[in-house]
Amino acid sequence: MNLHARLAAIAAMIPYGARVADIGTDHAYLPVYLVEKEIIPMAIASDVSEGPLSIARKTVQQRNFTDRIDLRLGNGLDVITPGEVDVIVIAGMGGSTIVEILNSRLSITKSLQRLILQPMAASAVLRFWLIMNQWTIVDEQLVIEDDRLYEIIAAQPGESQLEDPILYDIGPILWHRKHPLLIMHLDKLIDKLNIIIQEMKLSQTAVSTDKFQQYVAKRKRLEEMRACL
Repeated sequence: MNLHARLAAIAAMIPYGARVADIGTDHAYLPVYLVEKEIIPMAIASDVSEGPLSIARKTVQQRNFTDRIDLRLGNGLDVITPGEVDVIVIAGMGGSTIVEILNSRLSITKSLQRLILQPMAASAVLRFWLIMNQWTIVDEQLVIEDDRLYEIIAAQPGESQLEDPILYDIGPILWHRKHPLLIMHLDKLIDKLNIIIQEMKLSQTAVSTDKFQQYVAKRKRLEEMRACL
């Protein structure tokens, strides 16, 4: 099985021999690929809805991996117990939703060796939660798939801090490695702020708020960092 760019980048962050849970597995392409390539010995593939899980079940059955990929119906981390897996993957959800999942079962979260997360939005919220909850961001990746830019974050237990708060938005590893897609990433962040700022300018009340000044200051900082590349 070959994976598209987003899942391939996630797969590349999985440690060899890890026990993995793919939360919100959809078609179960990721766990099937990892088992098929003998990167991992087993996996748990879960989804909150029976519909996606039935599709995943077909994928697993077609590849004859029913003995190595355990399909489970349930919400978030409710499907696993402490110590059962080493790594969880949560991909294709909003950053705030991912935070809610991680917070919902902290006994599970704290038992893990690595988190691999692919937020669809609110990446800064997710990075802030990781740093504040004693997780160190150890790897980050940007990939383009179907004309969309995706961020992928890997974290491991350990205290850390970011020297510049703007790196919650950009990604500390992406910045320090000067990722090839970093300019595109920064442009998208600036574009989002431009939209917010323009909408707020329609209201004098909004313009007078601290939030407006924060958005303007953040845009300026991003533009300065982009100019350094």
